[in-house]
Amino acid sequence: MDRSCVSLNDPIQDAISRVRFAPTSNNLLISSWDSSLRLYDVDQCELRLEAPTGGAALLDCCFESESVALSANTDGSIFRYDMRLGNIKAVGNHDDIATCVEYSEETCQVITAGWDKKVKFWDARSASSRCLNNLGTEVESMSLSGLSLMVALNSSVHVYDLRYLNGSVQAKEHAMDIRIKCVRSNLDIEGFVVGSADGKVSLKYLGESNTENAGYAFKCYPKNRGRHHVVVVNDIAFRLSVRGVIVTGDNEGYATIWDVLNRKRLMELPRFPNSIASLDFNHGGQLLATASSYTYKEATEREELPQIFIDHINEEHIKSAITSSSSKRV
Repeated sequence: MDRSCVSLNDPIQDAISRVRFAPTSNNLLISSWDSSLRLYDVDQCELRLEAPTGGAALLDCCFESESVALSANTDGSIFRYDMRLGNIKAVGNHDDIATCVEYSEETCQVITAGWDKKVKFWDARSASSRCLNNLGTEVESMSLSGLSLMVALNSSVHVYDLRYLNGSVQAKEHAMDIRIKCVRSNLDIEGFVVGSADGKVSLKYLGESNTENAGYAFKCYPKNRGRHHVVVVNDIAFRLSVRGVIVTGDNEGYATIWDVLNRKRLMELPRFPNSIASLDFNHGGQLLATASSYTYKEATEREELPQIFIDHINEEHIKSAITSSSSKRV
């Protein structure tokens, strides 16, 4: 496994909020608190785009397509970036800080959430929009998998079906006994995982619960610290090329790869220099991008310049670890 550090002529000067790989290329989208969205070509080791937004910090970003991106910003604004033409346009606004943004290819909707306790749906083909009001609390994390939208609210996840938003909207609530930091979903497992402030990762299935398919939770901790050591799980990413494989990133700089279907820790990556703010696999699963950055959420974080690392992960190594009898169940 090889690791390289992304080198920029003008380093990112403030905390990184999110990194996301493009749908079919190795272009990496980077949002940060320095008010700029960046597009980095990992194959060519070249910065393709740096787009300042005019003052607001960027808390989330995503791809609409290979050439179009979206961001959610601290002033409540949602921006669309045409990275081929270099244009930036406003999609709309929240009444408070906008924290999350996703794009649905199935419904052609930009989906956003924020501290105004709302989830908004913007039709990318027209100026129309609709809104889910009165969620009761601020939205800190959100994830989209096909037609299922997962919204994390304190210690529960509300699941919405995008096909049924025109009438009375009913959400399926999954209550948990943990304070959720992030929710991430994947079609392959037909469910979602959440990371918590007390170091737990929980797997939940979207289908009807039964004895064999009810999901489970496990403690995420560094190997050398022991089960009673508590870390904050800041982010989780699915490795799309191998079913059920995820990587967790915590506030102490540890990234761990797990097989959640077989309940195994597969490997722990060399420790990163700062808290892991965000991580993401590329479409093929061979590359893992990790933002090692303070997040403004932990007192123990070091306010040093953030860095982005690219790990090259061998698929055969992952598959070998899955079948190995030495991999212990969590």
